[in-house]
Amino acid sequence: MQAILEVTKQVAALLKAHGFPFALAGGVAAYAHGNQARLQHDTDFCVLPEDAEAVADTLREAGLQVYTPPEDWLLKARSRGQDIDIIYELTRQPVTRELLDRAEVLPVDSVHMPVLSPTDLIIGLLNAFSEHHCDFSSVLPIARTLREKIDWARVRRECGAAPMPDAFLYLLERLDVIAPERPGPRRGSGERPGEGPAPEGNGP
Repeated sequence: MQAILEVTKQVAALLKAHGFPFALAGGVAAYAHGNQARLQHDTDFCVLPEDAEAVADTLREAGLQVYTPPEDWLLKARSRGQDIDIIYELTRQPVTRELLDRAEVLPVDSVHMPVLSPTDLIIGLLNAFSEHHCDFSSVLPIARTLREKIDWARVRRECGAAPMPDAFLYLLERLDVIAPERPGPRRGSGERPGEGPAPEGNGP
């Protein structure tokens, strides 16, 4: 965990020193906002698409190993045995200056850096769900911890039409992490919107 934090500080310092707009994302961003789950795997940074190659050159010049993965939405780097994702597209949408402008400057192990807002963070995590990658267990602790900081109405607008995010939002409702979208029977109760309980009897 400390190794990931050290690499996060190293990369953030390089990006700040060279004037690149960026925001911390992923699990380390959730940690910065107060989620205390143990950090694993890697550290993630969002940068503008037009800056991605210059960021890669900056990291190489600082001695980091940088390579291009098969995915066409990020670059990868490695330092001190830890993986670094340099993301310039989030769920098929380019990282924008507006997204980075909404970031909050927070301390990460005593070093201040821009961190994706809680709402943007959870939207990115939910939109990444698919039939091939749908690990609710990794996102649930983040949603629980940050629920008071998240604009859930905006999350529903931007994610709720897709089946996997919609299922996760329903799970949060059932666990009383968030309030139901509208009053009335819970989804899955057998009632259709606007209908009351089915009448008793044996009729068709």
